[in-house]
Amino acid sequence: MTDTDDRGGRTAYQGAPGAFSHEACLELRPWDEHVGYDTFDEAISAVKSGACDCALIPVENSTIGVVEPAATFVAQSGLLVLGDAWRPIRMALLAIDGVELDKLKSVASHPVALRQCARTLEHLGLEIVEAFDTAGAARDLAESGDRTRAAIAPVAAAEVYGLVILRNDLQDSDDNRTRFVLLAREPA
Repeated sequence: MTDTDDRGGRTAYQGAPGAFSHEACLELRPWDEHVGYDTFDEAISAVKSGACDCALIPVENSTIGVVEPAATFVAQSGLLVLGDAWRPIRMALLAIDGVELDKLKSVASHPVALRQCARTLEHLGLEIVEAFDTAGAARDLAESGDRTRAAIAPVAAAEVYGLVILRNDLQDSDDNRTRFVLLAREPA
């Protein structure tokens, strides 16, 4: 991260605890309180309203290119880009403890994550279900207890929601990375 502002504050991100954006916040701004929002627009709006001091938003991925709609919201936000950082993105297939891969019927995750695993998922032959967030898909799976469903999410989401990892590194590219930008309001 090229930003040198290490004052404590509130950093908005899109997703549930355990999401890739949450991991980026923990690593890049560990001194902040991290506040999750359901959508990119809500996270950016939290900065505009003053509810949060900054937002960490993914805008580009080495496998799929521009992350939409996040990049458009960033471009239209009128907020200052304080810095950016590329982070490795490793996808894990998560399930309820005791479930075997051959018993799964569907897998859920954020559409951008699903695109980063498209070839791998095709070989698994599972029904693809889009979710609002990677970690949100893991949380929903844990709450449902459904032994026929899986989620694609960060390894951290397995820990947060008490799931097991059936497979690591589902991403199609070994060098799968995402660029996050740190946004803030213009100084008064």
